[in-house]
Amino acid sequence: MKWERIPLGPLQTNAYILSHSDGTCVIFDPGSEGEKLVHYIEQQGWTPLAILLTHAHFDHIGAINDVQKKWQIPIYIHEQEKEWLADPLLNGSAYFIGEQIKVNYAPQCLKQEQTLKIGNFTFELLETPGHSPGSISYYLREMEVIFSGDVLFAGSIGRTDLPGGNYDQLMRSIHDKLLGLPEETIVLPGHGRETTIGAEMDSNPFLHGF
Repeated sequence: MKWERIPLGPLQTNAYILSHSDGTCVIFDPGSEGEKLVHYIEQQGWTPLAILLTHAHFDHIGAINDVQKKWQIPIYIHEQEKEWLADPLLNGSAYFIGEQIKVNYAPQCLKQEQTLKIGNFTFELLETPGHSPGSISYYLREMEVIFSGDVLFAGSIGRTDLPGGNYDQLMRSIHDKLLGLPEETIVLPGHGRETTIGAEMDSNPFLHGF
């Protein structure tokens, strides 16, 4: 298996494609530029199996309709944010970009921490609220990789001043769910470059004292 980061849209939100040697893949947070993303996947010859969302802010969901028109695959999201997909007020698009982003497809809702198996991919789901109430991190143990969305960044943490954000909750999520992972675990955030759990424990100024 291998992962690829594809920054998309004006906020350069990281979409990730995790591909398997059997030619299948899953797509994380297809945030914008849907035609570009679809074209890239087609060029690689991959068959997408699912869309996995870390959360439902507009910059993480804007390309879902384009992907769905092409492949009609399941969309996974935490149940606390299922209504956000079709509501520009909840997903923030009505406030920030002056464009009404509405996902036209019903998602499959994740209700608790669990193991999620899709094709030959197996993820451990960690509930990591704080940036948003339904934020999920997807841990791929065999690759020592976690897709953290906007919870933890290289040298920073997710913002908590958006509706549903909670700073104390975010810090508990990072401390209780992420920092307990092996230090060599690669963190793939929603924006910016990848990092590791160990690097953030050592140098992230927001985590001093942890």
